[in-house]
Amino acid sequence: MLKASITDIFFDLDHTLWDFEANSKLAFEKLLKKHDIPVKIDAFLEVYEPINRQYWEQYAKQQKNKTEVKYGRLIDTFKVLNIDVSRQLIDVLADEYLDFLKRESILMDGTLELLDYLKDKYRLHILTNGFAEVQTDKMKHSGLEPYFDLMITSEETGKLKPHPDVFQYALRKAGTFAHKSYMIGDNFQSDVLGARNVGMHAIHFDPEGVNDVDFKIIPKVKHLLEIKAIL
Repeated sequence: MLKASITDIFFDLDHTLWDFEANSKLAFEKLLKKHDIPVKIDAFLEVYEPINRQYWEQYAKQQKNKTEVKYGRLIDTFKVLNIDVSRQLIDVLADEYLDFLKRESILMDGTLELLDYLKDKYRLHILTNGFAEVQTDKMKHSGLEPYFDLMITSEETGKLKPHPDVFQYALRKAGTFAHKSYMIGDNFQSDVLGARNVGMHAIHFDPEGVNDVDFKIIPKVKHLLEIKAIL
């Protein structure tokens, strides 16, 4: 039975266990209010979110570096909104946003129930493309930290998911093997195909039903608790 041979489960963090959209909205609400920036939160996010996604996609392809992501997404957003924000204030906003963000603690529905179910059956790890100093604090403030043996960031490898070096490094650090491990994440390319390309099992968490590709060997779930039927 496959389930009996599995020893390690690797989770993506943002959008998979930690509700990035909800937490980001709260962080930006505090930021815009603090600095009296003349834009409503929904109007801001309507512009910011696609810009942020594009920056992260470019970061994953190593077309942008960490600094460019951190500041450039805000520069571009305010430019589109036609709001005059000095570079000095951009630097303050970028730092404060990450500080506010990592203190928010909303989790995806079913996260803790799933982790309680899995924690005594497998070793659990986080494998994330996010910035190490931010992800560590997210884990602490959201109560996720006690569930996991390791938090591994792609920054440690100098590559980003879906690069095979990231997954192979994670497997070595966890002291396990691809065929004994699952990767669970929301990003089909970075999490699922990246893991499958090194021989890991994978589960695609797709709550919005965005990906309509039908891979019979890759289970897809819309709610985290559906994973209990697989593992």
